[in-house]
Amino acid sequence: MLDQIAAGAAGHALAVLGACPVTAEDGLPEGTRTLVLLGPREPGFWPRFVESPEWQDRAPDPMDRWSRRVIESLARQFEAEPVFPFGGPPYWPFYGWALRTGRSFASPVRLLVHDEAGLYFSCRGALALREVLPVQASRSPCEGCEAQPCLTACPPRALTANGYDVPACHAFLDTAAGADCLSRGCAVRRACPRSQGHARMEAQSAYHMRQFHR
Repeated sequence: MLDQIAAGAAGHALAVLGACPVTAEDGLPEGTRTLVLLGPREPGFWPRFVESPEWQDRAPDPMDRWSRRVIESLARQFEAEPVFPFGGPPYWPFYGWALRTGRSFASPVRLLVHDEAGLYFSCRGALALREVLPVQASRSPCEGCEAQPCLTACPPRALTANGYDVPACHAFLDTAAGADCLSRGCAVRRACPRSQGHARMEAQSAYHMRQFHR
C-alpha cells in the first residue's frame, strides 16, 4: 500500500517522507496502526502549487488550505484519516513522529534532517491508516558529514547546537544583511549538503520565510 500512496501523492507533487507505527498514546483515531507523513516532492512542487486555486485566490494561508484539500482527498482515496501540523493549538507531535519513521533525524542544530530532503524537511500532513505498513529506516545524512556546515552557517548565530534563538533570528531578518535569508531561504537549511540536492526553488523558500517573519 505504501507504493500506492506514494503514487497517489506524486500526482499532487507530494512525496511520502516516511511511515511510523502508532501507539494509543499518540491520541489518533481508534484503530490507527500506521501514520504516513507527506511533504513536497522535489523538484516540481512549487510550480504545481502556484497553479492551485488556493494560491490564485490571494486569500490568507494558501499553503495550509491547499494541503488540507489535497491530503483530505488522499485520505478518502485510501480510507485514512487526515492529520495536519497546523490548525492548533493543540498541535500534533510531528517532530516525534518524523523521528519514529527512521528516515528523519535530529541534526547538529536540532532541526529535523531527512534522508532525502536534508534540512528542507517539511510535512504538509499525514495519513492515519488502519493497516500495518513497514518502517523503511535509513541512515542519517549527518553521518560522515565531517564539515557540518549547518553549525556555522547562521550569520547571527541564532541557530546552533545550543538550539534556536528565535528573537535573534527575527532581529537579523530586520536588517539589510538579513535580506539574503529572506529572499533565498534560511542559510542553515541551504548549507546542508543533502538539502542542496533537493532542488527547492528560491521562490518557495522566500514564501516560507515571509510567513515566518511577519
